[in-house]
Amino acid sequence: MKKLLFLALCIGWASPSFSQKEEMFTPEEVFELEYASSPEISPDGKSVIYQRNFKDIMADANRSNLWLVNLETKLHVPVTTGQQSDRDPAWSPDGTRITFISDRDGKSQVYLKWLAGGQEARLTNLTNSPSNLSWSPDGKWIAFTMPVEYAHEKMDALPKKPEGAKWADPPVYIDQLQYRYDGRGYLKPTHTQIFLLSSDGGTPRQLTFDAFDHGGRLSWHPDGTKIYFSANRHPDHVFEPLNSEVYSLDIASGDIDQVTDRNGPDQGPAVSPDGRYIAYTGFDDRYQGYQLRKLYVHDMHTGESKCLSESLDRSVGNVQWQPEGHHIFFQYDDEGVTKIGKASLNGNIETVASDVGGMSLGRPYSAGTFDVGKGGICAYTLSKTDRPADLAVLDKNMVIQLTELNEDLFGHKKLGVVEEIWWASSHDGRKVQGWICKPPDFDLDKKYPLLLEIHGGPFANYGPRFSAEIQLYAAAGYVVLYTNPRGSTSYGEEFGNLIHHNYPGNDYDDLMSGVDAVIEKGYIDEDEMYVTGGSGGGVLTSWIVGKTDRFRAAVVAKPVINWYSFVLHADNPAFFYKYWFPGPPWEHQDHYMKRSPISLVGNVKTPTMLLTGEEDFRTPISESEQYYTALKLNKVDAALVRIPGASHGIANKPSQLIAKVNTIRNWFEKHQKTKT
Repeated sequence: MKKLLFLALCIGWASPSFSQKEEMFTPEEVFELEYASSPEISPDGKSVIYQRNFKDIMADANRSNLWLVNLETKLHVPVTTGQQSDRDPAWSPDGTRITFISDRDGKSQVYLKWLAGGQEARLTNLTNSPSNLSWSPDGKWIAFTMPVEYAHEKMDALPKKPEGAKWADPPVYIDQLQYRYDGRGYLKPTHTQIFLLSSDGGTPRQLTFDAFDHGGRLSWHPDGTKIYFSANRHPDHVFEPLNSEVYSLDIASGDIDQVTDRNGPDQGPAVSPDGRYIAYTGFDDRYQGYQLRKLYVHDMHTGESKCLSESLDRSVGNVQWQPEGHHIFFQYDDEGVTKIGKASLNGNIETVASDVGGMSLGRPYSAGTFDVGKGGICAYTLSKTDRPADLAVLDKNMVIQLTELNEDLFGHKKLGVVEEIWWASSHDGRKVQGWICKPPDFDLDKKYPLLLEIHGGPFANYGPRFSAEIQLYAAAGYVVLYTNPRGSTSYGEEFGNLIHHNYPGNDYDDLMSGVDAVIEKGYIDEDEMYVTGGSGGGVLTSWIVGKTDRFRAAVVAKPVINWYSFVLHADNPAFFYKYWFPGPPWEHQDHYMKRSPISLVGNVKTPTMLLTGEEDFRTPISESEQYYTALKLNKVDAALVRIPGASHGIANKPSQLIAKVNTIRNWFEKHQKTKT
């Protein structure tokens, strides 16, 4: 398309409609988006390696290579190339090598790269995908985690078939509580175990063998004798899924010792450079829907733990020690913005950077990461409303953007301008935050259709970050309102738990008050308002059309319609019934139905489309099918769109993101005033 435009300009003509299309961000250009992730600062603090993510239009796949930036010269060079996924780079302690995971040979394996000479070696021939690569302090070993299959009880239901006979597949025997998981399908009987691999290659040695999952970050003691990790090794781990502890693993003996002990998650251990302390996150579990992850430090000399983030009413994660050991760095979300903070051992907390994110291309969620190096320099993914994540560094309080990965695409495009808005909820006057994305070439004297786009979770947050979906709706002429109603994260524990055992509830008032606040600005056509949302946003969209007919059309994406069937049919039953509800549905039938959008379906007059992946095990498609059938029986204009092969992430593939946006836009355009 760009070549055709160049030809048209050269010979002196181009139709106005064609030029206008080139000025706007178009759905097919989703394939051209790139973003940075997984930054890692070299041990000497002079370079940053990161993962550069891109799209493969021929395979309809997300790919990634590794790139290196010299912080002194700003030289930006590729470390790997090709139509594959190279990910999760990790520096050797001496900074001469990196290890990473790649699927270039068809299955994810561990690779090693010598940076000086450019030599590369594949170190493993694994049957399952490795994760959490971690170098030993002396650079001789690489620890990682990997699922390992175990023998599972089977029941023979068929006799031996004759040689050459073609029978149906035998019955599958299941006796686990959690037998399937969204994005992974029906689960094989596995436990995640810890392995040790020589940096010279060879056969990995399995270090853990018990029937528990030993996943997550692996942190070495500085003397190289122990690895610290988090796991739920309690006998009732199946029924208490959050009750993890920090453990130490002795490399020589294989002995495992428990470090922390409480009811609740203790996760992400990071050992201090001097080996005395372990930093980690966690909370005392109260079985609430939303609970703040706090920063703790455990003194291995005294055996005592203390909380360092008591003064911060926000959830923290990605805990890292500054190499000098003076501070612990972490990230947290605050009013829709992801920030980097640091804490001293006496609990003093300081914010050092903001606008971390930009890794969620579809919708403006809080996906971002960082790495800390010598002197407190931070490399992180920089979030902007008009660009996906770029690589930036914070050095001596100065932010330096190192990449412009999408300038070739957006440098000549017109994008929607995003502005912040706050309003008071009609329910209780509580302040609610949101953002308005206006169409390119916005004219204050015109009237525009309004699209309310609602986030999922429900314990999540939107923010001033790039969103392909939001920008594509704006390019189609919609003013888009996206917001963080009560229950959203980044506003503290009290705000998040306003929906505890009360969801969906007064989110409706927050959202409709936001719609009214935008209408008051004078540029919205009140007869052209539309609503959509996915997952928790699908719950709220179906709830909204059961309470009001102010919207001309709605698209309910991957919703929960009936909480009773959801709790017993979704992929994490041990969690949902205990944390989101007061108990199992057969003991609280009225409570479950009162919160189910199916209870309001008789009120719906709004034309409503359902949009769900056929392999969604988080909000199974049976939820959408129930609602669709009920709408049809009530003679409501309704449609059901099934996404073949898609899990809960219905826009995981580039073409699926395009199809999602176009399907939603087509449904709304079908119900515009001029077409009814």
